[in-house]
Amino acid sequence: MIWIALLALSLAALAPLILSLLRGSTVRGRRDAALTLHRAQLIELDRELAEGRLGKTEHASAKLEVQRRLLAAADSVDAPPVRARRFPQIAALSLVPAAALGLYLLAGVPGMPAAPHAEVAAAEAARATKEEAMIGQLRARLTLMDPKSDQTRQGYILLGNAEASRGNMPRAAAAWWIALQSKYDPMLAAQTAEALTEAAGQVTDDAAKLFRGALEAAPKDAPWRPMAERRLQEVK
Repeated sequence: MIWIALLALSLAALAPLILSLLRGSTVRGRRDAALTLHRAQLIELDRELAEGRLGKTEHASAKLEVQRRLLAAADSVDAPPVRARRFPQIAALSLVPAAALGLYLLAGVPGMPAAPHAEVAAAEAARATKEEAMIGQLRARLTLMDPKSDQTRQGYILLGNAEASRGNMPRAAAAWWIALQSKYDPMLAAQTAEALTEAAGQVTDDAAKLFRGALEAAPKDAPWRPMAERRLQEVK
């Protein structure tokens, strides 16, 4: 089935070129080109006269010269018309789908069955449920641990990272806030402030306090310092 679809797409993409080759084309000679040019010049001279951009004397003189050239071109003999060669176009036409097929065979997996949308959605839902269960277990275990231990602090940081990876910024901020109460870290404070800001859609008072405290405690070359300073500039 996939090969039929690929063939149909190739034919649709190459249809304009195929039609052009079937109609064929004739190379225009110099005589025909000169006649077309001089006739266009006569029309342009008449237009300039009508619009007042050219006087009658200048118009008559220029028109006479163009008519002289037109007669000279009409009396000239051109070489017999030459049919455009089709071989290069036909060769290119055959190489395009062949090259596309070669690239697909190198990088594609034609034998892989298509995954129905229902199966993909079910797998995603199962993964989300598993993640929620693991995070719930971590949260329950942390409540049983010594809140002042460094292991508990690291667990809340891990919990905040997991929530942030899922886009749950309020829970991420809450977990990082607990870790901050155990031991202050300016980078973690900035992370917590940013999570609060993203959750609220603006820099809240608590987030602003955390940003200011983090900037005061952090070294001058902290990579997140420009971000914190920009956030504080948003405070009204």
